[in-house]
Amino acid sequence: MVARVRKAVFPAAGLGTRFLPATKAQPKEMLPLVDKPLIQYGVEEAVRSGIRNIIIVTGRGKSAIEDHFDVSFELEQMLEARGKTDLLEIVRAISDMIDVAYVRQKEALGLGHAVLRARELVGAEPFAVVLSDDVIDAETPCLRQLLDIYEYYGAPVVALMEVPPEAVEAYGIVAADPVAHNGEWDRVYRIHNLVEKPAAAEAPSRLAIIGRYVLTPEIFDSIEAVGPGRGGEIQLTDALRHLLAKRPLYGCRFRGTRYDAGDKLGFLQATVEFALRRPDLGEAFRRYLKTLDLNVPCVAETS
Repeated sequence: MVARVRKAVFPAAGLGTRFLPATKAQPKEMLPLVDKPLIQYGVEEAVRSGIRNIIIVTGRGKSAIEDHFDVSFELEQMLEARGKTDLLEIVRAISDMIDVAYVRQKEALGLGHAVLRARELVGAEPFAVVLSDDVIDAETPCLRQLLDIYEYYGAPVVALMEVPPEAVEAYGIVAADPVAHNGEWDRVYRIHNLVEKPAAAEAPSRLAIIGRYVLTPEIFDSIEAVGPGRGGEIQLTDALRHLLAKRPLYGCRFRGTRYDAGDKLGFLQATVEFALRRPDLGEAFRRYLKTLDLNVPCVAETS
């Protein structure tokens, strides 16, 4: 019987430079996708996967994240006094949704270092890692898909997605063989090697690691062992490769649609598609989009 995963770590100390100037004074994780901040989508996925204990790794200028998941007495009193019960329920649901703890990452030294900062709060038990940049729309939450595989094999699991050849250098890429699981051969993989952001000609496959992980506590020793890697940062991919010498590692090619909300185009795509699915917005938004002149030329940004 494998230990149950009860905690999820959310690294949120990055500077969000790809969204400057919007992220100069607000966390990237708080950018609204329609009407919810990015990080809330990941938190809701964790909750739907059965995890309510959330550890958020923050840095300087990230207090808005803490405020978002905290109780807002003044706002709740105002909404109650004005009879806006529907909005009051939404606001209260955010603070009631999870048990949350915070730890600071004083320097942005890489994903591996961010995960390591959560060591004391995680303890000696398995845990999940969720990157809020990756918004994944799936009938069965992506994290739940990984947890099912972890519970079957009792080993760490990472989320995988096939990417085009020209995109491999932006991801951690795995060398892996498919294994039969529930009668399928194209969803679960036994991983043999991992390479962080390889050149296309050197990539062992097109299976890229996406921002969902289920890890065992041995990963902390592996993070400490590998030290800084590509870009002078402590890479979680390097630590996973180190961990492979001690225990098996699996990958799950998840079912669902992933949006790279850490990229401007991906963020816009997610905004449009999520808005179109909303019963309160979808039809009116669809009618508006049909009125647009899509032949309008692009105009260079001015400062």
